[in-house]
Amino acid sequence: MNDEILPRQLPLALEHGEGRTRDDLVVTKSNEQAVALIDSWPNWSAPVVILAGPPGSGKTHLAEIWCTEANAVKVSRSHIGQEAIDAASEGPVLVENADAPGLDQTGLFHLINVVKSAGTQLLLTARTFSGAWGVDLPDLASRLRAATTVEIYEPDDMLLAGVIVKLFADRQVVVEPHVVQFLVRRTERSLSSMRELVRMIDQMAMERKTKITRAIAAEAVTILEQGAKRS
Repeated sequence: MNDEILPRQLPLALEHGEGRTRDDLVVTKSNEQAVALIDSWPNWSAPVVILAGPPGSGKTHLAEIWCTEANAVKVSRSHIGQEAIDAASEGPVLVENADAPGLDQTGLFHLINVVKSAGTQLLLTARTFSGAWGVDLPDLASRLRAATTVEIYEPDDMLLAGVIVKLFADRQVVVEPHVVQFLVRRTERSLSSMRELVRMIDQMAMERKTKITRAIAAEAVTILEQGAKRS
């Protein structure tokens, strides 16, 4: 009788929710000013605040914490219509990725005016300070210069290590400290890249039905590095 070749069993592609509460936040020197800003609400010194930081630095996490705490309304950056204006007259509003293409400059100008006159708050997130957004509406540029800007810096080693542990914990996985330190030394200093790396490592370990080791971590790092070179 011919031996039957069985396919390799692959783990189910389960969705793992990432904790985005205040308790899930890892705080170090690289983001402590931004965290202090969120924690200080509603006692902000200015009605309009810009939270600026590189991709994957945790802006979305902080914005979601603030939205929950302030019961803020999320407003699309590309279309800021009457519904958004009405929301801003009643309470806090959030506009994410304000420096991305397609910003409704006229709408944002009116939104800021309403926030200031109504005594509510507007939080804007962006990768850069407002002077680099390419705003060509002079009145809007003036309003943005008057806003309070708080910067999130590139993640430091302590923050990256804490986030790695947290991302594995979100998947109900405990990883050895020496693996965490290896990943901190070898990977791109981006929280978004770290999420993909943790997903890959966890998937590889499940496929092989083994615990997460330094060798698996190194293999995953190499795969991602090679993929980045090809792209």
